[in-house]
Amino acid sequence: MESFSTSMDLVQFIGKLGDLKDEHYHLILVQSALIELLIDKGVFSRQELDHKITEVDRLMTGSPYPMA
Repeated sequence: MESFSTSMDLVQFIGKLGDLKDEHYHLILVQSALIELLIDKGVFSRQELDHKITEVDRLMTGSPYPMA
């Protein structure tokens, strides 16, 4: 790996990736718990959530340029 000047740089980089993985896991865990609580309390249904996820996914994966 030519982009790392020393082996220590590579070790530090790998450590940072591990930290990011742990942080990502905890964020997803909190997000999932909040969604489940909101569904349990009747704020929205699982079907409404699925519909919104599909809608947002379409917006995010579509072309960034409007078609005329």
